Amino acid sequence: MHYQKKLSNSMRCPFEYSLQIFGGKWKSRIICLLHDTGALRFNRISDEMDNISDGVLSAALQELQNDGIVSRAVFCEVPPRVEYALTERGESLIPVLRAICLWAQTQREFIPGDLLLPCQQCEHLGSATDKGLE
Repeated sequence: MHYQKKLSNSMRCPFEYSLQIFGGKWKSRIICLLHDTGALRFNRISDEMDNISDGVLSAALQELQNDGIVSRAVFCEVPPRVEYALTERGESLIPVLRAICLWAQTQREFIPGDLLLPCQQCEHLGSATDKGLE
């Protein structure tokens, strides 16, 4: 039996493209972390992020590199050193991610319990009203 996908790989709209770039559990966190800290080595990124396996982190970084969001610099040293940093294209996502974060802050009444914790990577620890953004 031959498997056929129900949907093609084509993008239906720019929003779908955006979600492909920064969607998922880890990509936006990596982007915000690199924005806040600057270039980091793999182990440092892993240490800063809770509960991510090395394989998942490696795959996410590779996808972000392929999309031009993150750069990977290899230094010819012993032992070898590799650092990851946001590209200019990656930095251009920061206002988008902040806007999404602010929107989520306004939706607390619809989220049960303490599932929505204050953002640890960006400046949006207060409410949107505190920042005059409503």
